Amino acid sequence: MTPPMPARTRVAPSPTGDPHVGTAYQAIFDLACARQTGGRFVLRIEDTDQARQVDGSEQQIYDSLAWLGLSPDESPQVGGPFGPYRQSERLPEYAAIAQQLLDAGHAYHCWCTPDRLAELRKQQEASKQADTGYDRLCYGMTRDERAKLPGFSETPVIRMLVPDDPPLTFTDLIRGEVACPSPDDQVILKADGFPTYHLAVVVDDHLMGITHVVRGEEWISSTPKHLLLYGWLGWDLPHFVHMPLLRNTDKSKIAKRKNPAARLMWFRENGYLPEALVNFLSLLAYPPVHEGSDIQTFDELVASFVWGKFATTGPIVDLGKLDWLNGAYIRALSDHELGRRIVAYWDEVSQPLPVDAVEARRIATQAAPIIKERLTTLRDAYPMLDFLLVDDDKLVIEDDASEALPEQTAEILAAAIQALDTLPEDGFTAEAAEAALRASLVDGLGLKPRVAFNPVRTAIAGRKVSPPLFESMAILGKARSLARLQRLRLAA
Repeated sequence: MTPPMPARTRVAPSPTGDPHVGTAYQAIFDLACARQTGGRFVLRIEDTDQARQVDGSEQQIYDSLAWLGLSPDESPQVGGPFGPYRQSERLPEYAAIAQQLLDAGHAYHCWCTPDRLAELRKQQEASKQADTGYDRLCYGMTRDERAKLPGFSETPVIRMLVPDDPPLTFTDLIRGEVACPSPDDQVILKADGFPTYHLAVVVDDHLMGITHVVRGEEWISSTPKHLLLYGWLGWDLPHFVHMPLLRNTDKSKIAKRKNPAARLMWFRENGYLPEALVNFLSLLAYPPVHEGSDIQTFDELVASFVWGKFATTGPIVDLGKLDWLNGAYIRALSDHELGRRIVAYWDEVSQPLPVDAVEARRIATQAAPIIKERLTTLRDAYPMLDFLLVDDDKLVIEDDASEALPEQTAEILAAAIQALDTLPEDGFTAEAAEAALRASLVDGLGLKPRVAFNPVRTAIAGRKVSPPLFESMAILGKARSLARLQRLRLAA
């Protein structure tokens, strides 16, 4: 069997706000294809729409892909032999190609103002005519001839001259043979000298040697314009892959303005593990690597990856499934690694802590085994562990816990203090604390465990429900546990 040729794939987001989750969704499969064939994965920044750019967005793209382990082989940051990798730095190439198309008669200048074009669209909609789009008023005219007519702009755009018989079908690696509607005379170079998507994407993909043009299915109808450009310029066609669009639970297209989970950074902010998110996104519209199991590594995806396995129906982003996957990944972490990630998450989201990083790491690591089963995301850890991090004299006793204290609270806590005080500091383990308290409160005072340990839990955690009591006391240590018990005893 002949091995596949090394693929050059690319993801090409625009820096117009927080990166979309669809960028990661596409990048996973771009990278899988490149890695499987020994090729290269390219990140290109498509910043031709200068008015919509958002400061910091480009850096977020780099950071989010790095967080997910989807770092490119070539990019504006990394560099590479086919740069620049930022479209705003490639304007001479677009201008030269646009002029080549003008000279060959495949494009023409258009001097129509935006107001004139808006009025044209309005008239077409009102008349309900079948053929819409630009009416070619400027085609064949010189500047001086067009200037005599209404709706004239001093600075022209350049439009494609679409023939009467454009190519309307193409082969897609996911969908097979695809039919498209006929295009109109698309603007390819704007009045400000910046290209539109249609010219830039064809020029860049060709000059960067991209073999697989992977993008969302919303670009299917635009592909005939690109086929024309490839043909006019005498360039070989790449493979086209139009991935199914991610959808909300109501089956609408997932968008940042309606769904916070459309923001790639949202997953990081809410404590999802990057490997769990990659696993989750790799299952959208693509079958699991292992039959009967949704847990898979990226390397396993690479080894078995085939474009033809994709479903064409837009997958629904089910966060319930992601929560399950993330919990499974959390439980698979060692206590040391989980503690490290919890503290790193706290630092990342600027969670204020009354202890230094070393102490926070110790507490999180020692608490990992007692909270691991309860965690869905890293965000869940702080509400469970905050009582261990706060200064002993600043622990807040919640109202419902205070109201549930028995009448003999002071007596119970006095006995608990006396029993625990006999334990050595270096022997203050969960097992030792439990044995001492059971002997003193359950056996000694004759109390039921629920009654006996209620005041102790309230003194230690400030709440009625907390992670396992004795393990929490061992994490606090003898001195801090006694200080908290004494504080509530004096207040009871």
